[in-house]
Amino acid sequence: MSLYPDTLENMPVTDQIVVRCRKGDVRAFRELYEAYSRAMYNICLRMTGHAADAEDVLQEAFVQVFKNLEKLTSDSSLTAWIKRIVVNHCLSYLRKKKVYFEEVGEMDAAEEAVVDEGAYAFTVSAVKEAIGQLPDGYRTVLNLYIFEEYSHREIAEMLGISESTAKTQFMRAKEKVRQLVKVKTKEV
Repeated sequence: MSLYPDTLENMPVTDQIVVRCRKGDVRAFRELYEAYSRAMYNICLRMTGHAADAEDVLQEAFVQVFKNLEKLTSDSSLTAWIKRIVVNHCLSYLRKKKVYFEEVGEMDAAEEAVVDEGAYAFTVSAVKEAIGQLPDGYRTVLNLYIFEEYSHREIAEMLGISESTAKTQFMRAKEKVRQLVKVKTKEV
């Protein structure tokens, strides 16, 4: 995306919206928000675990997006750039809540046990419910790894924890989800 395009017609729609936002077009701000808010809200909801908190974090993140559109470079993906801002706001929110991440030693980061997943009747709703019941620290690492596709190294850097702690938190989160789903499927 050129910062000073000759014509908007030859640009992708999202680039056109960004250019119009940079020029102060209020409708473009709304279009940008509407184009990305649902997906970004889902990130916020997964990370915070609460609809009201997710809405607050989303609004704060979009304020930052709008304030910083001038910093978006032509080689940046708009979606990835917005997602990074949203994830950072979620992490800030969790830090304010003082989410606890268990520090573990290398011995705790051993290989996970093999589980016969075929024995469980995994359903989307049961898994979503189980993830929602996880402690904030487990849920955060699980969401960042599975849904946001960050590596354990990136997660460790973002959260200020060791890579082995990020891996262990993820393994424990997966195991807790399995246990919760197992209990849920036995109730059905």
